Amino acid sequence: MVPVRVSLIQLAVDAAESPDERRERVARLVREERDSDLVVLPELWTTGAFASPQFLHEAESPVDGPTSRLMSAAARDAGVWLHAGSIIEQGGADGLFNTSLVFDPSGELVRTYRKIHLFGFDEGEAVLMSAGGEVVTAELPQTVVGLATCYDLRFPELFRALVDAGAETLVIPAGWPAARRAHWSLLARARAVEDQAYVLAVGTAGTNGGVEQAGYSVVVDPWGEVLAEAGAGEEILRLDLDMERVARTRKEFPALRNRVLGLGEG
Repeated sequence: MVPVRVSLIQLAVDAAESPDERRERVARLVREERDSDLVVLPELWTTGAFASPQFLHEAESPVDGPTSRLMSAAARDAGVWLHAGSIIEQGGADGLFNTSLVFDPSGELVRTYRKIHLFGFDEGEAVLMSAGGEVVTAELPQTVVGLATCYDLRFPELFRALVDAGAETLVIPAGWPAARRAHWSLLARARAVEDQAYVLAVGTAGTNGGVEQAGYSVVVDPWGEVLAEAGAGEEILRLDLDMERVARTRKEFPALRNRVLGLGEG
């Protein structure tokens, strides 16, 4: 099987660069990854995941707003599958959503995922946005990708649902804070081990909303081994994934078939 070549673009997100300037710059970065099969961007990279005062102003309605149009063109020009991270979607009467966009190599928007678990408890995203409710996968020629976003990483039941839907590769764009970087690395490895899948977790660098971002994007294999990890600054990780490794791991150590479903019901 031909390996999947992936590029994770860890972006610096701060107020020194406007969202429009960042969109143009990121489109150029995506076009430079034409040798890849799949390119992944972070969560809310146009505004920053903690820049909540800007959420309503920067919301895009519908999802084919400025970010979608530029990312569609960049995916088409590079001939790559592009997980364009997430945008703030103006969902009309349903409010705002943290919505991920996936484009195919022709530039067509083929999947959207509205973040299910909203962070902030009684402030920020948790108050300003509405939660999605759909488990979403995208079928690439070489692998089935399961979609999740940032805080979702703390909820293993979502990832089991993605595996049940056929996911072999779990893609997690994030705007994870530096204060909890240890959790980021630990949870990425845990999701890979328990679901016997590749994890591609890509975050942001810089500071937005007064919150320093963790960086340290990471690629983990189905056995829990870290294949590549970024530092704290802007960086691109590029590597080839052997997709047969997922099937091999699940066959050689078939833990998934020992799941006991329905615990706690009744």
